[in-house]
Amino acid sequence: MSAALAIAGVELRRFLRDRSNIFFVFIFPLLLVLVLGAQFGGGGGNGRVAIAGSDSALRTAVVTALRADGVTVTLTGSDAMRELVARGRSDVGLDIAPTAATAFDSGKDIAVETITGSQQGAQAVLQRVRTAVGGLAVRQGQLAALVGAGVGEPQASAGLADVSASVTRPSLAIVDIDRVAQEFSGLGKFDLGAAAETLLFVFLASLAGSSTLIQTRRLGVMARTLAAPVSAQRAIVGQALGRLTIAVFQGAYIMLATSVLFRVSWGNLWLSLVVLAMFSAVAAGAAMLVGSVIDNDGAASGIGVGLGLVLAALGGCMLPLELFPATLRTIAHITPHAWAYDAFAKIQRHGASLVDILPQLGVLAAMAAVLLVAGTWTLRRSMARAL
Repeated sequence: MSAALAIAGVELRRFLRDRSNIFFVFIFPLLLVLVLGAQFGGGGGNGRVAIAGSDSALRTAVVTALRADGVTVTLTGSDAMRELVARGRSDVGLDIAPTAATAFDSGKDIAVETITGSQQGAQAVLQRVRTAVGGLAVRQGQLAALVGAGVGEPQASAGLADVSASVTRPSLAIVDIDRVAQEFSGLGKFDLGAAAETLLFVFLASLAGSSTLIQTRRLGVMARTLAAPVSAQRAIVGQALGRLTIAVFQGAYIMLATSVLFRVSWGNLWLSLVVLAMFSAVAAGAAMLVGSVIDNDGAASGIGVGLGLVLAALGGCMLPLELFPATLRTIAHITPHAWAYDAFAKIQRHGASLVDILPQLGVLAAMAAVLLVAGTWTLRRSMARAL
């Protein structure tokens, strides 16, 4: 067994020493998670608003009202506010001009400029801004009416505050019966993209790394290995462990990095690691099969990347399975990606237990067994040809 572990360690070191993998293994997956989260993920909380304008009673009142509503508020300049909205770092921009601040102080009509971003949920945040500003305008109108009727401004202000505190406001409960909306409710901004990209890159890294199997035969590494006191069975087990180690390393890295950098919640971590290990076994078997059947390492890399992208797209790694038509979603489950996607979804969104994901784990285990057996048999044949 020590010989097999040594071979697996060598395969991992060869994988990490490939300089092209520095970008595609460590940087590119995180960039995709970031882009997908920024474009399609929820903003978290009740939105983000950037407010430009000098310090005034109106700006203070708007900031207080928005923060009381759970909105994240950033105070900045006019140009910086527009840049934040353009870059997607703020859902709505609000520009409070000096004339608006003066009108607010004198109880007149208020006009403020808003800029809405293109992010998901930006319109909902805009409505929160309108409600906050509209509520302030109504209160100023009430205050002006009381002062005009002869009530002192401090007394009028205190009276309005007392009335507002004593009134029981009606509550509004919105129940979304849309299946897709319910499925994604409560999901973190980067959670969905992190799970999908983990599956995508685990399979890609494994299939792209299948070229090292071809190089092992072509460069005579396998022949020298078998010349040592290492049996063919141990050599094959070592190659399989090497493929599995590469896949697990890639997936564990993405899970750890997204947890630290993007606060991705993986639910029950141990169950998520079990799903990753099972999916990695499938990827390892596929890599052994590709690396044993094909004799050209360049062709193996190209076929591996192409096959990995096609299976990932069909398995829900580029568009969530919940958005697939029913027929296409059924077809998608010919891929291991779809079964692993379902398992991660249950763990992340529904707090699933081991029993809940047993069907997905069972299918992945069956796929891994078939591919590993086929990969082992073809690798043994290719080793015989090489010798």
